Amino acid sequence: MTNKIFPCLWFDGNAKEATDYYCAIFKNSKILSENPMVVVFELNDTKFMALNGGPQYKFSPANSYVITCNTQEEIDHYWEKLGDGGKYNQCGWLDDKFGVSWQIVPSILGELMGNPEKSQKVIEAFMQMTKFDIQKLINA
Repeated sequence: MTNKIFPCLWFDGNAKEATDYYCAIFKNSKILSENPMVVVFELNDTKFMALNGGPQYKFSPANSYVITCNTQEEIDHYWEKLGDGGKYNQCGWLDDKFGVSWQIVPSILGELMGNPEKSQKVIEAFMQMTKFDIQKLINA
């Protein structure tokens, strides 16, 4: 038996609005099914469920979604689109207008931090950033 595991996002009555928003941002996305209570959708081949659960629970940075980006253009796209109407935080983190936390991270970050000669300078550089700047990290 294969168990499929995917996140369920709890919204306060605006699950469809949120899924439409996310599907407009991610090129490879689609709504798989919907009813008044639940919308099942995919973003970049990752399945999600959006639940109209009510006001009892709110999102927090304790649960965030990481988007690894190969180019500065990708970082800029997700940063601007997901951050629109939300809140920008330090080190590539943002909360979108629904309160969902995202980390917009350059795919090269792990490699740069794994280099013993550069890691401290890279950490110092990104601690000064909100949105990651790939070139500044490479030059650190």
